[in-house]
Amino acid sequence: MNRSPLRFLAVALLLLPVAAGAATRQQELDRLVTQYHQLRQFNGAVLVANDKGVVLKKAYGLANFEWNVPNTPDTKFRIASVTKQFTAMVILQLVAEGKLKLDDTLVSALPDYRKDTGARVTVAQLLNHTSGIPSYTGSPDFFPKVSRNPYAVADFVKQFASGDLEFEPGSKFKYNNSGYFLLGAIIERVTGKTYAQAVQERIFTPLGMKDSGYDVTATVLPKRASGHELTPDGYVHADYLDMSLPYAAGSLYSTVEDLYRWDRALYENKLLPEALKQKMFTPGLENYGFGFFVNPLKLDDGKTELPTITHSGGINGFSSRIYRVPAGREVVILLDNTSRGDKLVELSAGLLSVLHGIPPKAPRMGIRELLSTTAEKEPVAKTVARYRELKASKPDAYDFSGGELNGLGYQLLRKGRAADAVEIFKLNVEMFPKVGNVYDSLGEACLAVGDKQQARVNYSKAVELDPKNANAAAALQKLGAQAAP
Repeated sequence: MNRSPLRFLAVALLLLPVAAGAATRQQELDRLVTQYHQLRQFNGAVLVANDKGVVLKKAYGLANFEWNVPNTPDTKFRIASVTKQFTAMVILQLVAEGKLKLDDTLVSALPDYRKDTGARVTVAQLLNHTSGIPSYTGSPDFFPKVSRNPYAVADFVKQFASGDLEFEPGSKFKYNNSGYFLLGAIIERVTGKTYAQAVQERIFTPLGMKDSGYDVTATVLPKRASGHELTPDGYVHADYLDMSLPYAAGSLYSTVEDLYRWDRALYENKLLPEALKQKMFTPGLENYGFGFFVNPLKLDDGKTELPTITHSGGINGFSSRIYRVPAGREVVILLDNTSRGDKLVELSAGLLSVLHGIPPKAPRMGIRELLSTTAEKEPVAKTVARYRELKASKPDAYDFSGGELNGLGYQLLRKGRAADAVEIFKLNVEMFPKVGNVYDSLGEACLAVGDKQQARVNYSKAVELDPKNANAAAALQKLGAQAAP
């Protein structure tokens, strides 16, 4: 057959703008992530895709800082609470198989659980964080005294996931790692397999997620990233955490490529019938479904809002974030091994802005990082004065958001400088007088210096501004005070 060269040339010329546009978009996405990486606000792997496929898949920075090993797109990261969506999927599979019901009580699913509370809590309430069971990670003793020790599932449930109810089940939302730990125990009892085996056989193997699994520290796992924290003196190793403790609430590892396979599978019914699958994405209290938040995300033009299905994860040295946009089958997957979860929402909004043709906001150095050296070496009054000077002279040059000062205050609090932390938190209250969380932080610092009266005042203000602030309400209860109704 005679094919005209001119015809091929015409087709090629028509396709050039499409290819050039895709390349430009990929370059813009890459440029944005690179800017975050250069400011030490992201270090990890990224995957951005739309209905046409992957637009950007790339890694930035180091998987191991000691050996200068770079991250790659197939580097394995701990995904922390992104684990919860996989736990929810297995539970719903068991419901589809008739082995479990969403309205089953906790004691019917786990007969050894304490009867007085377990008879009032349902499986559905564990899934959507409305059980009222206290979260073990909320205990002040958990990280300093418990987190390094291994526990068998049954022992951990008895000691750390069986507390008295904090509220009537179903009446409130309170994000809760104990609930998902208990869901893992239910999975083991119903299937007769370990949680790790159940997730592997029911999700990872069917989807070809060959680089995902349950993280066991002792295992020699090829291409596993090391977790780090950024301090004023540079990167350090994250504190050790025994991975038997996050369990079904946060012990899985994965890659951006595998999580992309998971995202695409959620548009099909290979793992679960459609009606049950939609329960994962149906918002309940605080817009939480089963294993996912269902929230709008505002893009960088300040006007456009995208309906998203999302979840974040944070565990010693690691942060993760998935944003799914079903309308355009878009997804942003971010895996970081330097605990920069505070920047992942902002980065995600920028990446989705690029996909939608909206110029992304360039990242700015956080005022916390700029002031850290001063705060570490100088009297706190100099840090406060420097903040005021920069805020007045260069208001757009740095990130002055409340989270920055809050982080600086907690940095000092962790170093035993509670009185200095009080001064930083007072400054934050002055800057953000209508934000409940800043009063919560100031209350904590006041308590650390022994000023119970001011702790009560600030915790009360936190609850007044944000009635859903469970931490402040619990602190007031311990102080023998109640927030104003």
